[in-house]
Amino acid sequence: MRRRKIDGCPIAGALQLIGDKWTLLVVRDLSAGPKRTTELLEDLHPISSRTLMGRLREMEQDELILRNNYGGLPRRVEYELTERGRRLIPLLKALMDAGQALGCNDCEDRRESAGYYCDFCPRQSPVEFISEPEMIEPIERFRRPKDDSIVLL
Repeated sequence: MRRRKIDGCPIAGALQLIGDKWTLLVVRDLSAGPKRTTELLEDLHPISSRTLMGRLREMEQDELILRNNYGGLPRRVEYELTERGRRLIPLLKALMDAGQALGCNDCEDRRESAGYYCDFCPRQSPVEFISEPEMIEPIERFRRPKDDSIVLL
């Protein structure tokens, strides 16, 4: 785990840990449970595979996610949130509330553009947000059929 040095403020350190928009969007998509790289690429469109792999490596170094390599050909790798990564989930809820209050986007905007709600959306299924990260468990939700095509990274 990398220690963050800006001015010693926990807010500055947390912002440096988050890095950019992709980190929280990866956390959003992994909040429902483990996903393969191809699923993350599809859900996070228009992220490039290079950018995604860079963010995943940094998040693994920061102990926010766990990379499970199941081997085989083609390689099967899944990513899941660690307990440390789950501590960012209440932040996602706060950002969703702020985005709706500021009129930034609505969940229907995502459904119209992508054809489905994100895994974090309460309109997909009732979700109760709790602040204790130790109590958060992956939620089974409706998922699109998996695409097992090979993606060269």
